[in-house]
Amino acid sequence: MIQRIASPRRIASPRLGCDLPDGVLAVRAAEGDEDSFAVLVQRHSRSLLALAHGMLGNPQDAEEAVQDAFVSAWRRLPEYRHSAEFSTWMYRITINRCLTMRRRRRLPPLPLDTVAEPATGDARSQPARSAEQDAATEALSRALAELDAGQRICWILRELQGLPYNEIAHVTRTSEQTVRGRLFRARRSLQEAMGPWR
Repeated sequence: MIQRIASPRRIASPRLGCDLPDGVLAVRAAEGDEDSFAVLVQRHSRSLLALAHGMLGNPQDAEEAVQDAFVSAWRRLPEYRHSAEFSTWMYRITINRCLTMRRRRRLPPLPLDTVAEPATGDARSQPARSAEQDAATEALSRALAELDAGQRICWILRELQGLPYNEIAHVTRTSEQTVRGRLFRARRSLQEAMGPWR
């Protein structure tokens, strides 16, 4: 995903860093260890892609946002303060990149047609059930698009990424109480919007 960003030194092989905590890898990467950064990229790409896809709605934009976030992180590693987890720092960078892309491109509301659906057999063999699931997914997509950005980000981080409240607060630069309030309002709005589908 990330190609040569600068001309960092190779200090260790990626296999040697696989068991190291993110903080140690981040310090090594800040010193120019490309392999340590490669381990961080490998470790966090999947969750960041899921976050970006949830915010942007298509895989190509998500891939671009995450790649840009990693490029930005590589350049800003010397500024990284270890008061937060590396993953939290990357979530913040990725969210900022996604918000910038949405503003610049004036992206349409978020489609959620790619949200994982429960595996209950092959829906295609049951056309009525498939149509109902498609309609429910579309309704959820519209309901999420109606949420304000803060509520939507908190909902995605909690419900799709599974982050704890304190980490969401750190990512969104708010208090845990604010996160809980946003999630409460988001869930209430989504319950009302999805009432016919219950």
